[in-house]
Amino acid sequence: MDEIICNCHQVTRGEIEKAIREKGLKTVEEVGEATGAGTGCGGCQDDIQQILDQING
Repeated sequence: MDEIICNCHQVTRGEIEKAIREKGLKTVEEVGEATGAGTGCGGCQDDIQQILDQING
């Protein structure tokens, strides 16, 4: 099961990882523009940053 990272917009970890890899995203703001994640309450922005750090090293 794919973990939901952004509860406000029901965006999953898989969707975020795919967008980061396909679009070369580097910031939480770019992930938000691409997926909507992190643009609601903002509570998942730290989680998005962790995913960015994991993928981009």
